[in-house]
Amino acid sequence: MNDSTKKNIAFIFLDGVGIGIEDAAVNPLFAAKMPTLSSMFGGLIPSVKNSRLINSYYAVVPIDANLGIDGLPQSGTGQTALFTGINAAELIGKHFGPFPYSTLRPIIRDQNIFRRIQESGKSFYFSNAYPQQFFDYINAGKRRLTVTTMACLQSGLPLHTADDLRKGTAISADITNERWEVLGYPDIPEIPAEDAGHRLAKLAKNHDLVLFEYFLTDHAGHKRDIDNAVRILERFDAFLKGFRDTMNDSTLLVMTSDHGNIEDLQTKTHTRNDVPLWVYGNDSAQFVDGISSITDIAPKVLRWLNVT
Repeated sequence: MNDSTKKNIAFIFLDGVGIGIEDAAVNPLFAAKMPTLSSMFGGLIPSVKNSRLINSYYAVVPIDANLGIDGLPQSGTGQTALFTGINAAELIGKHFGPFPYSTLRPIIRDQNIFRRIQESGKSFYFSNAYPQQFFDYINAGKRRLTVTTMACLQSGLPLHTADDLRKGTAISADITNERWEVLGYPDIPEIPAEDAGHRLAKLAKNHDLVLFEYFLTDHAGHKRDIDNAVRILERFDAFLKGFRDTMNDSTLLVMTSDHGNIEDLQTKTHTRNDVPLWVYGNDSAQFVDGISSITDIAPKVLRWLNVT
């Protein structure tokens, strides 16, 4: 691809999705109906025995989330590695989570790709919407924040509100808005998952990097409820269909995770499985080339967007 060609990335972060065995009884990725994911990636739902498929327009590859450290990967260190390129677990000598270890906060502040993209003159957009309860929480001085929210706040980047969700310029973390009435927003209607996918694709057209974070996959893994996990995955597949049907040719879809979990409902903990990297769009094979770990994602995103 010529570097002068307009390129943008839609990054979907799927929390707690690893590569497990091909067994629908324990791995909901094989119990759920996921026709969009399957059709986009050559019919491959990645498993331990079959986890790699690459061509020019789509790619699925396994990448390491253990980072050379014993124990189970955790979100604090894993997401720091994913969004900064720094091996946070190695730096502090352990996996840590769900929130970042205190000594990682300056690294998240200074090295996160959201800040670096903005400072280069390009545009970053974190599409998730937050209810007022969250803003009350942070305004009270609370510091237990995920890496994504911490990185945005430390970088002076806005977090989206219920008003943004109403206007169609943000996306609910549950995709369909189903929880907003319970949160005290009866005027925010539930929407089809496909409509939320259309929305993400439209946002991607106007920004160099758009991020959507879907944490319900990790929650479903901890609950070990196969029916709930299937529902969460099938909702995501419908969201993905809406995105695919609306995306621009200039957009590259990048999806990956910070650690395994939902792929093995035999345990309520995280796993040491590789996580899948799904890439869809022009020059997917070029994007995945050289990526073997979650620490490789941030540097590749920056190079892809010509951020130095």
